[in-house]
Amino acid sequence: MGFCFPGYDDKGSDLPPRRECAPLWRARVMATMPQIELVLAVGQYAQAWHLGDRRRKTMTETVAAWRSYRFANEGPAVLPLPHPSWRNTAWLKRNPWFEADILPQLREDVERLVF
Repeated sequence: MGFCFPGYDDKGSDLPPRRECAPLWRARVMATMPQIELVLAVGQYAQAWHLGDRRRKTMTETVAAWRSYRFANEGPAVLPLPHPSWRNTAWLKRNPWFEADILPQLREDVERLVF
């Protein structure tokens, strides 16, 4: 969301994206690519930006409701995904539906869009 790595906090976790970045460039960059059919909203910051008020209470609830965003009839489809961090291993184990339901759809979408 920020076009740069924001650095680490005192505990070694990634800092959040800088607040001024997405409002400055995100809409302009997206406007130059009207052919985009699918947006991968990776992590809570991207989900907040792309889904706005449609986002659910938690990141897990948002990702679990992926069909309501992926198959929406407005603009590019949005597929909310958890951040791909080693710290999310426990989340992936607690939510086996992610691998069973979402990853096959993601693979299908990528294959369709790339080839």
